[in-house]
Amino acid sequence: MSTNSQSNNDNQEIDLSQISKKFSGFFEKIAIKIFNGILFIKRNIVVIGILFVTGAVLGYFMDKTERSYDSQIIVTPNFSTVDYLYSKIDLINSKVNEGDTLFLKNVVGIKDTKKFSGIKIEPITDIYSFIGSNPVNFEFVKLLAEDGDLKKIVDDKLTSKNYSFHNISFSTSKQTNEEKTVKPLLEFLNNSEYYKKIQIVYNNNIQTKVKENDSIIAQINGVLNSFSNTLNGAQKSDKLVYYNDNTQLNEVIKTKNELIVEQGVHRVELLNLDKIIKESSATLNIKNTKGLNGKMKIVMPFLLIFIFFIFGFFRAYYKNQLAKTQKQQL
Repeated sequence: MSTNSQSNNDNQEIDLSQISKKFSGFFEKIAIKIFNGILFIKRNIVVIGILFVTGAVLGYFMDKTERSYDSQIIVTPNFSTVDYLYSKIDLINSKVNEGDTLFLKNVVGIKDTKKFSGIKIEPITDIYSFIGSNPVNFEFVKLLAEDGDLKKIVDDKLTSKNYSFHNISFSTSKQTNEEKTVKPLLEFLNNSEYYKKIQIVYNNNIQTKVKENDSIIAQINGVLNSFSNTLNGAQKSDKLVYYNDNTQLNEVIKTKNELIVEQGVHRVELLNLDKIIKESSATLNIKNTKGLNGKMKIVMPFLLIFIFFIFGFFRAYYKNQLAKTQKQQL
């Protein structure tokens, strides 16, 4: 028993000794490589300095010449034109990807087609306005939420297309303005004979409704004035007047208030329905700093130095392998 125990202890000591030697050898190799790297930098410090300056200058000119700007247009599609709007944007984007500058210039009307580099549209999520505008929408979302994740439903393509506002974003390689891009895009999106006819009918219906509501409000005012005059006349003649709740005077006043609110809504609608695709706001020339945009003056120096290090590594590796081969041949 004692012999076996001593043998196991000796084996463990040997294993630990071998492991220790391997770790020492590993760290020694790393130390040698670090030292060789320091020597390499020392020998080529001038070259590295030149590469750093060259990369900084090159990156500066790249940042100056190869810029990217993002622009956004917030729009409201009227007359149930959401699918029409999305299909138009998809058409423009497909022509950009195809490089069809003639279509972009002659059909869409974009001035600097070569500087125009992509367009997309996304809904602006506003579930509260979507629900608040119509009780039916609330019941719809409530029903869908019972069978799934509410966030997925809110962001779902079918639901999101029913939001009021949508964001059209596009990129250009130089600064643009409304005359060159925004105005032509909106004119292209509003160029639909079918929806122009729908627009005329829709606006006429609202204007008719406004006139009818004004007439009803005037009639209600006449009834209220007549009642007020009757009440005042009775008080002056010292005659006793009984007011009966069944006259539904409160309902008349309530109806008038509802019509006044409705009139305000209709007037805002007429203001926003002057176009098929109504522009709410446009933000142009936001400098794109995502990714490597605007950072080449920092990236290029380190990239050139990295390439130089890789080249030096392969050169040293080649010489080392060549020396081993020649030694074996001798």
